[in-house]
Amino acid sequence: MAVGLPLVVYLAQDALIFYRQPLPEARRAEVATRFPLVQEVFIQAADGTKLHAWHARVPGAENSPLVLYFGGNAEEASWMLEETGNAPGMSWLIVNYRGYGLSGGTPGEAALASDAIEWFDYAMTLPGADSKRIYVFGRSLGSGVAVALAAQRPLAGVILATPFDSLAAVAKHYYWYLPVDWLLKHRFDSIALAPTLKQPLLCLIAERDEVIPPVHGERLFDAWGGAKRKIVLQEAGHNSTDAHPMFWPAIREFPGSRYSAGHNPALTPLFLR
Repeated sequence: MAVGLPLVVYLAQDALIFYRQPLPEARRAEVATRFPLVQEVFIQAADGTKLHAWHARVPGAENSPLVLYFGGNAEEASWMLEETGNAPGMSWLIVNYRGYGLSGGTPGEAALASDAIEWFDYAMTLPGADSKRIYVFGRSLGSGVAVALAAQRPLAGVILATPFDSLAAVAKHYYWYLPVDWLLKHRFDSIALAPTLKQPLLCLIAERDEVIPPVHGERLFDAWGGAKRKIVLQEAGHNSTDAHPMFWPAIREFPGSRYSAGHNPALTPLFLR
């Protein structure tokens, strides 16, 4: 048992971390009907894998802020199209991880971090592209992907919802009786990168997060090296953040004109140094 259980967990961890979600053809047709201005985007990763995303544009506003969205571990990301109306004036590139939706390949930490760079580089080819107006939004597992991207590419700001300091730290909370440091392949060690990151951060923590205990988001926020704002969403759980009355107003406020040029003294009232 002492050897068997760790071995089972080691072999099963990819399935435990990544709950791949397909994109049914009926849902794809529904998106095409309900969101006629949304374009499907396919790019090829460095290893030849086909990757899929949704590009929701602001009509007639090529210079609008663009948000790269990386979701949770059980998301087929088209659901976020329903939410983009909460942030008028912002364009979105909503990514399906490899192995999710219509993206090929197999998910893993290194692959998802590399793919995020590919998506940023693609975004920079769009009309009116400017890294000073490109933001990243990472939710739950996607917070690890977003932080990895922020360490590799210039971004106007980083939005993290229900984030964690490292996947190893979260795993130790649940599997305290296992040698997590030896077993875990996908570490998403965001807290190791956080002190070096200078992009403004909006950190949205669910007070009653039953999946990622709030302390893990607090630690990441405390370690962040740049300007930062933290909002604790009172009474919210891991999957109920978007319904909180402070969630979307904070996001709408974050990429305003005061922030689009990078550091600005006007950030002082909202962001802690």
